[in-house]
Amino acid sequence: MIAILDYGSGNLRSAERAFATTGEEVVVTSDRDICLKADGLVVPGVGAFRACMNGLSRVRGEEIIKQRWENAQPTFGICIGMQILFDTGLEPSAESPGETKGVGIWRGSVSKVQAKILPHMGWNSLDVGVGSRLFAGIEEEQFYFVHSYAAKSAERGIATWGNYGEPFLAAIEDGAFCATQFHPEKSGAAGLKLIHNWIGTL
Repeated sequence: MIAILDYGSGNLRSAERAFATTGEEVVVTSDRDICLKADGLVVPGVGAFRACMNGLSRVRGEEIIKQRWENAQPTFGICIGMQILFDTGLEPSAESPGETKGVGIWRGSVSKVQAKILPHMGWNSLDVGVGSRLFAGIEEEQFYFVHSYAAKSAERGIATWGNYGEPFLAAIEDGAFCATQFHPEKSGAAGLKLIHNWIGTL
């Protein structure tokens, strides 16, 4: 069973439909026990870093994610759901003009992409990391991005890179955890293949 964490952010229904194409049972939930028992947990995200962290706090999502990390349970972050897995977000908000603390699974900060036009919106090809299982068979495909901030370093795991004004981390695979800055559920056949690839690792 695949649980999609409902913490008030993300394209929950489109994610639900995309992951359901694998034939797996998919539930959208904020129930702690279901999220901890699921074969795979999906952490979606749309909007601002601080708002997403606030939403996580309301459903004890940070605790769920950290426990799954400690137990090496497969977890997949999407867009802001990837960003919040890092130490800090540098996206200013009314509540936090400086940095916002993230979940801290991975070291590093999420900062503004240095490009002339933001947000970065549209299809981009990637420099896929050697040994990637997520991108097996779709290494040359393009994926759909909508973002203005990104992580720009990866201390461990298999890193896949995008470039928009500057290099940024488009995906990371680190043991049981993986994440994509792009939206696989909006990336057509290539995105669905990536989702199927992830399911195949569970």
